[in-house]
Amino acid sequence: MSNKVAIIASNGGLFDAYKVFNIATAAAATEQEVAIFFTFEGLNLIHKEANANLPMPEGKEQFAEGFAKANVPSIPELAAMAKEMGVTFIGCQMTMDVMGLEKEDFVDGIEVAGAVTFLEFAKDAMTLTF
Repeated sequence: MSNKVAIIASNGGLFDAYKVFNIATAAAATEQEVAIFFTFEGLNLIHKEANANLPMPEGKEQFAEGFAKANVPSIPELAAMAKEMGVTFIGCQMTMDVMGLEKEDFVDGIEVAGAVTFLEFAKDAMTLTF
């Protein structure tokens, strides 16, 4: 069994972010090598401005109070935690080009690469998509 987890983050909502960073930090905590490929709306999860204002899914507003009561870290905090735990963040070069985004628009420490780079990592990893 592989000791690697490859995550594709292609959706940019709040629940998507919690799923991505929850799995990534759990895998890193169990000493697995983790890489997340952020593409399309998934880039919002690591965008310096957008990741603090991710939309709650429509009709799920009641969860905001639950997150606060449970003292769940914010998405920027979870992203920082994942980076500190050694999770590799890969921003999709093609999507960044299409959207007119630069590496400086994102949290510190991301790699910018294409799908081929991610696939090289993922070829012998457990792969999850959110």
